[in-house]
Parts: sequence; structure tokens; C-alpha cells
Amino acid sequence: MNIEEVRSRSIGLVLSGGGVRGMGHIGMLKALKEYGIEASVISGSSVGALVGALYAADSSIENMLAFFKETPLFKYNFLTINKPGLVNTDRYFDIFREYIPFQNFESLHKQLFVTATNLQKGVEEVFYKGELIVPLLASAALPPIFSPVEINNELYADGGIMNNFPLEPLQGKVDFIIGSNVSVIRPVRKKEISSSFQLAARTTSLMVYAINRKKIRSCDIIFEPMELDDIGVFEKSGIEKAFTIGYDNARKVLDAQLEKA
Repeated sequence: MNIEEVRSRSIGLVLSGGGVRGMGHIGMLKALKEYGIEASVISGSSVGALVGALYAADSSIENMLAFFKETPLFKYNFLTINKPGLVNTDRYFDIFREYIPFQNFESLHKQLFVTATNLQKGVEEVFYKGELIVPLLASAALPPIFSPVEINNELYADGGIMNNFPLEPLQGKVDFIIGSNVSVIRPVRKKEISSSFQLAARTTSLMVYAINRKKIRSCDIIFEPMELDDIGVFEKSGIEKAFTIGYDNARKVLDAQLEKA
């Protein structure tokens, strides 16, 4: 496949959830930029929605990383006893608005689709117009850590609960799809499933991957850096490492799949 052929197509980008591992998305975006490849439509869940919003806002790679480094995961005065969850997700509104200073989806430089889970109806919902920040908060509100977000009198939480790889919004809108999946699955040793917590984490990861496997494999180019599995979902000290892993993996994949013009 010639790189000029890719550049000439309308490109859609799917960004999965995965917590701190989502910094791999930013590394991947840096690699795409170096290749002169730019997506016009983005679809994301959870951290993928946040990275997608920053990308759609034309944020620099440095600004994207700064957002995640400077946004506290657990802050004492963000804790809540009046809502389900440990942390009041609404307290992040001003932080999000500082880094993504857009009132609505329509004002972004690229088209963005954000997936969140309607907890009451038990369905996923895709947001793509109107108010921007609140759906982003909802998409990234991973229970039971973060409280659900209220939209139109209904409660919403992390988009990855029901769709961690939201490819569907791109279908029929672009003719080339690039996927970045940071919720990776690698073989593990028996001793890595030696506690109840490890067992629960492994089975949850397997279920999420199984649900999305067919969509992941249908992408024209897919980035899945397996080394990200060593980084915890809430491991903020792993931000730079995840970014580097994502960048190095993307360069290798692009070098292998595309012939430089």
C-alpha cells in the first residue's frame, strides 16, 4: 500500500478506552503526523474520547500529554459521599474546558463521535452535536471510581462498558479506517492469575476484547502495542512510557505496511 494512496482517502480514526494506556494513542498520533496522515473523523470511548477531542481541537502532542499529566486522578476535595462512586466526575469540568476550549461538537476542527453508556436504559449512546464537555466527562467516568454524569435527567458512565472500540459511527462516512486499541490482550503465565483480583481483571479484559475483536480486525490499519499490558489503567507514572510504546509501535506498523513515496 502506497502512503500517497492513504493520504488521498477520507480517513476515520477509532480510539479505544484503556486508562493511562491511552497515552499510546497520543504516541500513535505523533507517528501519523510524521507520515503526513491525518484523520477527518474520530470516534472514541473513555480515554479514547478524550484523546479524540484533543485531536479534533487541533491540540499539539505536548498539550495532549500535559492534559493527562496535570489532571488529577484522585484529589481529596474531589471525593464525594453524595453520589455513587468515589470521585465526583463533575469536578473535572473546568479542567476539561481549559484544555478543550470549545463549547460544542460543531466548533471542533474535526468531526468527533463520543460513546457513553446510559446506565438506566442499559444502552450505549453516541454524542456528536451540542454540548461537548459533559459527554466527554460521561464517556470517561469509569465506575465505581468516578460518579455517573447526568445528561437530560439520565445517568451516564464510561463508554467502554458497552463499546470499548466504537467503530460503528465511522461506517459509511470514510473510506479508510485506522484503529488504535490500547486494551490489549497478551498471553499470561499461570502465576499472573493467582489472586481473585487478578482473575477478575483478566476475565474482564478477555470479555471486552472478545466483544470488539471482529471490529478491531476489520480496520485497514490497526495499532495494538502489546507492551501496554504492563501499565496499569490508573498508573499515572506510566504516562511517558505508554506514549513511547504507542509511538514506537506505530512507526513499526507504518514502516511495515506503507511504502514511502
